[in-house]
Amino acid sequence: MLQEKIKGLARQYADEFIHVRHHLHAHPELSYKEFETAKFVQSKLKELGVPYEVMANTGVVGLIKGKNPAKRIIALRADMDALPINEENEVSYRSQNTGVMHACGHDVHTTCLLGATKILNELKEEWEGTIKLIFQPGEEKNPGGASLMIREGVLQNPQPQGIIGLHVHPGLDYGKLSFRKGRVMASADEIYITIRSKGGHAAAPHLTADTILIASHLIVALQQVISRNKNPLSPSVLSICSFQGGHTTNVIPSEVKLMGTFRAMDEEWRFRAHELIRKQAVGLVESMGAEIDLHIDVGYPTVDNDDTLTAKAWQQAEAYMGKEHVEETEVRMGAEDFGYYTQQIPGCFYRLGVRNEEQGIIHQVHTPKFNIDERAIETGMGMMAWLGASV
Repeated sequence: MLQEKIKGLARQYADEFIHVRHHLHAHPELSYKEFETAKFVQSKLKELGVPYEVMANTGVVGLIKGKNPAKRIIALRADMDALPINEENEVSYRSQNTGVMHACGHDVHTTCLLGATKILNELKEEWEGTIKLIFQPGEEKNPGGASLMIREGVLQNPQPQGIIGLHVHPGLDYGKLSFRKGRVMASADEIYITIRSKGGHAAAPHLTADTILIASHLIVALQQVISRNKNPLSPSVLSICSFQGGHTTNVIPSEVKLMGTFRAMDEEWRFRAHELIRKQAVGLVESMGAEIDLHIDVGYPTVDNDDTLTAKAWQQAEAYMGKEHVEETEVRMGAEDFGYYTQQIPGCFYRLGVRNEEQGIIHQVHTPKFNIDERAIETGMGMMAWLGASV
């Protein structure tokens, strides 16, 4: 039975790929600079005899053909980049690149896909179709490696009928998976605002426009744009996270800069909100006597899991893991450039449990102490192989 063979090989190769994860974790690279990581992935594909091509400078795309290769074409995706974080874990495979760390688990994602590649390639006479292996750069930084890969044709020649990706979940125990149909992660846009006036003495505010006061009013007003205009049943968040202006007690600065993020789960509302933000910001600032520059950097779209593909993947996960080990994942306002894929073809983005409270493996992603229960590698690589062969 194919499922049992995949489980057996995942168990057999687990230690090998834990070492692969250690190598990747110790040598992290930032977005669009994954040169050595890409070379490492290429070397592993060469060892397995899996053909590949390089795309978007540091992306790698492999292809495995099973029986009747034209019958079905499924893509499996993993991201490879790390974050500008200084690791605080005291482990033998700690990051050797100061200030760079795989704090979001992309080393785990790449490892699981490499492990699945070895399993699927070994069993390619026992499943039907073609599997496209997408090792993607730049998930952590706009414009997103997925958008670059798509632009260079990653979803063509051959065109996948669906795409599957996984992400570590530090809130979910090792040995579990979680799925969700429909919208599962938010869009993410960056907001940059500069408010200008001629500045002046703090004791004579009537001779200028007070940029600090104007910026303060604007922050409050922008919150009302969201709370009073969006559908309350549709999650959306606007957070101003940086307020830069002034340097002493008695000078009204000539310039204040604000930076923030806007998140939404509905693409139509997302772009309507952009217009409302612009209208409110420009109108308020100019009415108070200052000038404004506003830029909204449009980022990743909503991750919208296809109902049919996700239902099938969920069902197959339950068959592989047992129903008690598969949960419904929560909606998250975090963003993922996997959303670009789901705009083009049916997609399923699911979660891999990596938490182990007894071992102190409890830290969230994007923190200096994030780590995983490495037994999740066996689960992750086996599940990716099973889904690739069965959905």
